[in-house]
Amino acid sequence: MCRERVKTMAEDRADNERRIYWIGGSKGGVGKSMMTLVTLDYVLSRGDKVLLVECDTSNPDVWTAYKDHLNSALIDLDDADGWIQLVNTCDMHRDSVVVVNTAARNNHAVSRFAQTLETSLEELATKLVALWVINRQRDSLELLKQFMDAVPRARVHVVRNGYFGEEGKFELYNTSDMRKTVERHGGKSVTLPDLADRVADDIYTKRLPLSVAAKTLPIGNRAELGRWRGEVLKVLAQVVS
Repeated sequence: MCRERVKTMAEDRADNERRIYWIGGSKGGVGKSMMTLVTLDYVLSRGDKVLLVECDTSNPDVWTAYKDHLNSALIDLDDADGWIQLVNTCDMHRDSVVVVNTAARNNHAVSRFAQTLETSLEELATKLVALWVINRQRDSLELLKQFMDAVPRARVHVVRNGYFGEEGKFELYNTSDMRKTVERHGGKSVTLPDLADRVADDIYTKRLPLSVAAKTLPIGNRAELGRWRGEVLKVLAQVVS
């Protein structure tokens, strides 16, 4: 009876561990920024305290949208110093869920420096969850394999970006050994629904948090955004615990 109680408490502690959500993808233009926006929107809607780490320092659109609304940091992950800074920043915000918006160029540094983060996860009492956004091209899968080899402790979920077509059009991933590997290790394969271009363009050009866009865009745009956010909520509930 006592053993059963200890096991339950240990499981509860594991379930309550903080998360670092790593938004990754291919070389660029795959939709990482939008995925970061919806992840922030979802986690904030739960009432969680959030830290945004923006790594696209040359074009920090997400940071610009959110810097006045939550704790945020600009960190360049191109060299070892940036990874040290990332770990130290996570340590200083142990009460927060961390959402990391990676830059396309960061893929090259992951294989060299990601161990700095991975070996710190236990001490940080944090689980690393990668939301890997893909298009329909092969480089999305090749770079995902590199990431999984470099960061084997990460729980990886693959997000098919619906902007590039319906789920069935992602045949390269859907029929791949990589999908089998991801799902065998407990990851999920989900599809981010497409958002009408005019609404997405408003969000990007005006650099708006989704919660602000939902109150300030024209009424038709707000209606489309509300419909889309409802669909996104169902998707993220599967991968953002």
